[in-house]
Amino acid sequence: MNSNLRSAGVSTTATAGLYRVAIVGAASLKGKEVAEVLEQRNFPTADVRLLDDDETLGQLEAVKDEITFIQSVRAEQFENVDFTFFASDAECTLANWKQVQRAGSAIVDLSYALESEPGATVRTPWLERQLGNVAAPDLQPGPAVIAHPAAVVLALLLSRLQAATPVARAIAIVLEPASEHGQKGMDELHQQTVNLLSFQQLPKQIFDAQVAFNMIAQFGQQSQQSLAAVAERIVNHYRKIIGNRAPVPSLRALQAPVFHGHAISVHVQFETATDLKRISSVLAGEHVSVISSGEETPSNVSAAGQGDILVSVTADAGNLDSAWIWAVSDNLRIAALTAVECAEAMAATRPRGHIQ
Repeated sequence: MNSNLRSAGVSTTATAGLYRVAIVGAASLKGKEVAEVLEQRNFPTADVRLLDDDETLGQLEAVKDEITFIQSVRAEQFENVDFTFFASDAECTLANWKQVQRAGSAIVDLSYALESEPGATVRTPWLERQLGNVAAPDLQPGPAVIAHPAAVVLALLLSRLQAATPVARAIAIVLEPASEHGQKGMDELHQQTVNLLSFQQLPKQIFDAQVAFNMIAQFGQQSQQSLAAVAERIVNHYRKIIGNRAPVPSLRALQAPVFHGHAISVHVQFETATDLKRISSVLAGEHVSVISSGEETPSNVSAAGQGDILVSVTADAGNLDSAWIWAVSDNLRIAALTAVECAEAMAATRPRGHIQ
């Protein structure tokens, strides 16, 4: 193969119209979701390599109706790989991404570990299309870091409102699900629920606090997680993907006792009084389904497995120039869709077909 093509990360398979893909953290919640979305969107793959840590080696998984098994993360696994999705924890991403980049693979980071690396870009194709932002072709793009799912939701909604009815101020309360902390977060919430009902001691390795049947604004001192850090990341990603197209909301993240799905309560104050029907019509569109007052209120349960953001709009009884927006979405699905669409956008700049 032409050495220039190899240095640009172009495999011989890609020139035939198909790509080799690696998923690091394939056994994680995000990794499994990425594999499913790749299949559903018919991403042109010739080979999907499932990679993870020692705990899941040899575990069988189905990819495109074929049974494969999870292998260890080793440098040789990335040879001739066109796209690598990091759905692992941040530590694994930081330990492996440079060797992946040296191998010529494009990188899509779902772990947020690379968000501050030179050349990395926080991306969400949904908003890029809405704002008319077209990425410049790049044969050797830097890592694409997916925007936090809550930042995607807020940016989509507020940019649509701002374009139609200028927003004076927005305040958002983001209710985080346990799945944002991976399988271990899910397991701890489950075990806390079981132990509470049987009057046993609660496991607190992840949250260092009771999250089952509880709503908290801060984790325990021994937790390596931080809700303040979550809020900071959401706001930071929001700024990066939206620029000056809409005001930055005041935001707080709370931990909800749910397994899946973001729920976000947004108070929007407009510069002038506006009509709820107008707000609803402005919000509705690609990736956003507005639920009318006569239908069942959207919830994280009704949003599970869906790629759309479910929204309802209600009046603010005390302010005619304000409204409340309730938005729910499947955090894992939006993360995976964002990641795969980033790869699709990057694929458009990578050579395919016969190379002279």
